[in-house]
Amino acid sequence: MEVITIFARQSRIHMTSRHPILDAIGNTPMVKLQRIVPGHCADIYVKLEYFNPTGSYKDRMAVAMIDGAEASGKLKPGMTVVEATAGNTGTSLAFVCSVKGYAFRVVSSDAFSKEKLQSMKLFGAELELIPAENGKITPDLVPAMIRRVKKMSSSPEIYWTAQFENKDMLKGYRKMGHEILLQVGKPISVFCAAAGTSGMLTGVSQVLREMNGDTRIILLEPASAPLVSSGIKGSHTVDGISVGFMPPILKPADLDDVRTIEEAEARNMARLLAAKEGIFGGTSTGLNVAAAIKIGMELGPGHNVVTVACDSGMKYLASGLFDIS
Repeated sequence: MEVITIFARQSRIHMTSRHPILDAIGNTPMVKLQRIVPGHCADIYVKLEYFNPTGSYKDRMAVAMIDGAEASGKLKPGMTVVEATAGNTGTSLAFVCSVKGYAFRVVSSDAFSKEKLQSMKLFGAELELIPAENGKITPDLVPAMIRRVKKMSSSPEIYWTAQFENKDMLKGYRKMGHEILLQVGKPISVFCAAAGTSGMLTGVSQVLREMNGDTRIILLEPASAPLVSSGIKGSHTVDGISVGFMPPILKPADLDDVRTIEEAEARNMARLLAAKEGIFGGTSTGLNVAAAIKIGMELGPGHNVVTVACDSGMKYLASGLFDIS
């Protein structure tokens, strides 16, 4: 397996006012798939974001949002940070807040992975859960979570990161775009990924297109919740994506295409990635890679398709995703 990694410069770890664990965020490996890619397919590259400290690409946005709030004066020592989250953003924010000394309150739901909920609490978060209908991520679940956290943020001692609108996250994801360019080292035909806040898709795409205007950007959705592609607010069980409303940061005009993937196909791909490529990611990772291979088959050899392993499969062991009979 071809593995491409960018290492941080030694000078980064000598900052006096910043906890050194935060400098472990980013510079994650990239791998080119070897064993599951059919013949006559483009090269498929996967950015392994589960190498970040909490096992998710959300570490990038969490530190960017907290750093941005501190720099602007909106977040001061002694204040409490709040957010509504499916779990990865909450875990990342709990992690960043813990090392920076902020209290963190989070609104989430029992629809999301038990491991993520436990992780937030382990990092010191105060957790409030909103019950889900039949354990599914329905179109009104995340808006209900946001309404609750909005009420919590009325106090002047509270800072709400407002992840769906906070453009500071783009700084963290633009760094990811630069890493991808250096690691692939060849023209990128397509970058594709599912979206929650759409911050990662937007930030990475900005950088890729600045370097190559011909790079196509394709957003991915679960087939049961094709909001962007068909305007349908459906239910699904893929944590962290397709939240039931159009993310404010997402500009459909910046997309070249929107594709849907069946959830069963995404889950099968997650298991196949672990068994054949040694990539242990969650359902959204399976969805991303399943779509990337389909796109690669359309393009054929001589092209390069890049996608993302969003988080670690370790976060889904209790969900049944990896149950083996």
